[in-house]
Amino acid sequence: MTLTYIYAESTAVVGPLATFSEPHAYDLCVMHGERLKVPHGWSVIKQELSSETRGPSEDDLMAIADAVREVALPEKIDDGTSVNETPQSQIGRRGHLRAVPS
Repeated sequence: MTLTYIYAESTAVVGPLATFSEPHAYDLCVMHGERLKVPHGWSVIKQELSSETRGPSEDDLMAIADAVREVALPEKIDDGTSVNETPQSQIGRRGHLRAVPS
C-alpha cells in the first residue's frame, strides 16, 4: 500500500502500491497499512484492496521480463561479434570475476 499525506486538508490517503516514486509518499506493508493511525482531527481515505488488485498483473510481469531480456542481449555487429566485446574483455574472465591485464 502507498500512504500519501495531504497536509492542507489534514487527510491521509492509503491506496494501492504506487508505480512511480513520489517524494511525499510512503510504501507500507498490508499490516501497517491496515493499522494506520493519524493525528487527532485528520481523516483517512482508504481504498480497500481486493484479491484481484493485489500485486502486478501477468501482463506487467511479462513486460518487465521482456525488458530485462532485451537489455541483457548484447548488440551484434555484422561480423557476429558483440558491440561491447573486445579481446581484452575476455582475458581472464571467470564467472562474475575478471582479471584485468596490466
